[in-house]
Amino acid sequence: MTTPFSRRGVIAGLAALPVLSAPALLRAQGLGALDRPVTGAQRNISSFTTRNWQDHFDTLGVGAIVCDVDSRALSYWGPDGTFRVYPTSVPLTEELTRRGYTEVVRKKEGPTWTPTASMRERDPSLPDSVPPGPENPLGTHAMYLDWPAYLIHGTHDTRKIGRPSSSGCFGLYNEQVAQLYPLVEIGTQVRVL
Repeated sequence: MTTPFSRRGVIAGLAALPVLSAPALLRAQGLGALDRPVTGAQRNISSFTTRNWQDHFDTLGVGAIVCDVDSRALSYWGPDGTFRVYPTSVPLTEELTRRGYTEVVRKKEGPTWTPTASMRERDPSLPDSVPPGPENPLGTHAMYLDWPAYLIHGTHDTRKIGRPSSSGCFGLYNEQVAQLYPLVEIGTQVRVL
């Protein structure tokens, strides 16, 4: 038995072709936008801003991180030439966003989350603390910055990545923060843009 083609079905199929083939085309092109020489900030195919550490730091030292609120991305440069870019969650509002220079001062695998006084003011029903586990908003790993209550951490709630959703921190997928965690040393310099 043959199925007759309807005009509507053929048009819908043809309309979907560019959308369905886009990822394959990008893979076949080797993500060409990333292969170009970088001359300042440029947009690549994933809408992150391509950055150079030299634009933000005098030396690389033990490593460097740029957290870009606008492009919702974290860029990491290691002293051995390692470079990584990760999508992040960003602070909900400009009021919660602290910008400038800081550094990683402590790291914790399996962190305990303790709400800040301002979080408790906004939501008095918050628990005193949340131990490591699937209910912990810090995910599996945390890197504490020199600024009190500001962290780079994982998250169990993957809907937050790529969105303004935090009280000042930068959240990564747990799998990605687990990749970044061993690369980042205490003293890694951080800039929040």
